[in-house]
Amino acid sequence: MNALASLSSATAPSRSDRVDAVDVSAPLPRIVDAQEVSTADARSLSRVFFARLRVLEEGTREYQYVRNTLIEMNLSLVQFAVRRFRNRGGDTDIEDLVQVGTIGLIKAIDRFDPEQGNEFTTLALPYITGEIKRHFRDTSWAVHVPRRLQELRVTIAQGKEALASVLDRDPTIGELAAHLDLTEEQVTEGIIAANGYTTDSIDHTQDESPDSAQRPLAELMGAEDSAMELFEDLHTLAPLLEQLDERERLILQMRFGEEVTQAEIGKRLGVSQMQVSRILARILGKLRKGLLAA
Repeated sequence: MNALASLSSATAPSRSDRVDAVDVSAPLPRIVDAQEVSTADARSLSRVFFARLRVLEEGTREYQYVRNTLIEMNLSLVQFAVRRFRNRGGDTDIEDLVQVGTIGLIKAIDRFDPEQGNEFTTLALPYITGEIKRHFRDTSWAVHVPRRLQELRVTIAQGKEALASVLDRDPTIGELAAHLDLTEEQVTEGIIAANGYTTDSIDHTQDESPDSAQRPLAELMGAEDSAMELFEDLHTLAPLLEQLDERERLILQMRFGEEVTQAEIGKRLGVSQMQVSRILARILGKLRKGLLAA
């Protein structure tokens, strides 16, 4: 650390010095454990390493050493930013936040231009916290929802709160749309998407009333009724059957109600089985056409 301290004091320029005053041809120190470098030394050494990073060819071994050292020396910035989110609640994993914050640190290192004369921390901290906030925004939803709808949810919530304070009631979808300069379809889509922010287990008990026993959500959820489609078809079919003549209705009754064969129907009506088959085909074709047109 003595060598680092001496190099830091010898090479670190004052705030008013230009970055190009750093001698980029001077040999760089070989730092074994960059995370052990003190904050003061890291700040001074970072200026030297950033100046060298600008003149090195990307992909070379020296470039990788300088870039990786900058990342490790400035990981304390990630730790500092993560402390702001320790009490966020939920299933927050601090190690996950450190990894996410490190991505922001790397982006800041790749975009930092020392010639602008700004401190690296001025750029790095917004990048780090931005990545962490984006992580919460993308992972806090119980159901995956496109980012556009996540942002729309926030906009609608803010607009609803603002209008409610003025109207002294919850605004309608039309009022929200006009206030936010959106279509009613967009507002409806955002409201529906907001339902994906939290979920309940189907085993979670629900209180129907104070006097009733608790029942799991699964018992209260509706299910598709397989007979509903048949009911709708019969409901549509009824007026079509009334349009048939008496003989056609009789043939249908015998064939599908009494399950009489075509041959037996022919005997009862005094016609051939072939004629019964043709009549049935004509009747069913007429009914099918009516159902499709309904």
